Amino acid sequence: MSAGHDRADEGSGHHQETILLDEPTTADLRSKVTDAWREFATALAAMLAKLPSGANVELTLDPTASGTGDAVYSVSVDVAEEGRINARAVGNASLPPGFRMDRAAVADLVALGWSPPGVVEGSGEHFGLRSTTAEASRLATTLSRTLRDVYGAPHPAFLVFLVHDDQDQPLPVDPLGTARPEALLDEDEAALAERVVRGGAESDEVIALDEQVRMVVAAMMKSAPDQLQVDSDGDIGIRAGSAMVFVRVRDNPPLVDVFSPVLTEVEPTEQLYVKLSELTNRMPIGRLYCTNDTVWASIPVFGRNFQATHLMLAVQVMTGLADELDDRLHGEFGGKRFFGEGDKPVHRDPGEDHRTGMYL
Repeated sequence: MSAGHDRADEGSGHHQETILLDEPTTADLRSKVTDAWREFATALAAMLAKLPSGANVELTLDPTASGTGDAVYSVSVDVAEEGRINARAVGNASLPPGFRMDRAAVADLVALGWSPPGVVEGSGEHFGLRSTTAEASRLATTLSRTLRDVYGAPHPAFLVFLVHDDQDQPLPVDPLGTARPEALLDEDEAALAERVVRGGAESDEVIALDEQVRMVVAAMMKSAPDQLQVDSDGDIGIRAGSAMVFVRVRDNPPLVDVFSPVLTEVEPTEQLYVKLSELTNRMPIGRLYCTNDTVWASIPVFGRNFQATHLMLAVQVMTGLADELDDRLHGEFGGKRFFGEGDKPVHRDPGEDHRTGMYL
């Protein structure tokens, strides 16, 4: 993960047994993240091109999910008459000590087209940029790169957005990839999710497994099911401190896989395998294993006679386990954590294949 701010200088056809032991290493994590940002930027460009005069858009890196505390990294867009756009990006004057941007980050903002605070009329203590709805694609790219490359958003799922009209009333817009609108569950969705959490749908209802999973995860995250945008592999991502947990629904047999790439770019050694075996033996459910250069944690939940409480337990265990284990194993064996800034991979020969990455 790249961050500009200075934080205190710191198969169908396989037997059931085979599928249960299937490794989730086919997921190219770097590609997942890249695809998510591309989807976000494309959706943002489409939205910006259609916004009416007086509309305002706020895009913020969720401090609760990202662990930035009181620091709020955000960009905003105001649409004026004739499609003119005034954009602002947060500056150091609005950031607490320890989270302010260093010179390199400020230079990156300028290179992206932002003017320093006060240069663009009305920008105040923020960086300013002027554009038009006709240049929505270029602007969306600039905003996306600002949030990702300068402010350090690891994934669009950690962004929240608000879109208002000139009367400060919410404007209905299409989803922005995996970014989340600041909205509460409506009553119908909340009631349906609650039924699932309490043990499944009513007897006369037939709800697909993937929809049940969405409702359970949404209820746990206090979100709406349709706000949980899945990636191209059908995975839902959940932040767990410096770790990332994925929830994937499989069809044959029905299975929900809750897994996490605990460490990547780690050197597979005998000591590492012994440690993972010891830890797995002490785990009440799930397992730890290493394939290629990545350590994985996995907890399967059966999809037949699906019980929401079983999935909730698996997610709760995995989020706590992954966040604890990535730190412990990183300290002992090195490698990279999903959101570990400054983590250094083990030394590799230049010709060696680099398999799995999980940072921007």
